[in-house]
Amino acid sequence: MNLPNKLTILRVLLVPLLIFFMLTQSVPHNYLWALIVFSAASLTDFFDGMLARKHGLVTDFGKLMDPLADKILVASALICFVELGAIPCVVTIIVIFREFLVTSFRLIAVEKGTVIAADIWGKAKTVFQIFAIIWLLLCFECNTLGLIPAAFPLETISSVIMWIMAALTVLSGANYIISNRKLIENM
Repeated sequence: MNLPNKLTILRVLLVPLLIFFMLTQSVPHNYLWALIVFSAASLTDFFDGMLARKHGLVTDFGKLMDPLADKILVASALICFVELGAIPCVVTIIVIFREFLVTSFRLIAVEKGTVIAADIWGKAKTVFQIFAIIWLLLCFECNTLGLIPAAFPLETISSVIMWIMAALTVLSGANYIISNRKLIENM
């Protein structure tokens, strides 16, 4: 197994640690630890793709598992935020629905001998999702430390960011379906 694929697997293995820190209030600075784990996992996404392309290590495993690892990481964080009451569950449902839909199409494509890599819209969606989750984790930690003034419209800004994330997720999913409609029509 090559290094990019190992980084993809590492991203998935960091998810339980992320969940632990996000939901365990007894650990001092748990949101900071969650932020560190999530950021490290997100960096593996950057490095696995860069290394795979730079060194010609792109594999079918990587094309399938890299986006799946992203989905597992993001969905886990969003579900934890719902549990914490930080975001509406409908945002998480939108994101997870899109991810199941696209992943289902990818699996069907693989059965037909076609591997569909993520396009620029899917990558932009992932980057914005990572930004939104890092923003919320940072806000949680700053709020815990009392660094956010009461007059700061934190909830409004966070809500806008989450809804932009949901909209970008829907747009990237629609683009994916439109771009691959010939494959979908032949199902």
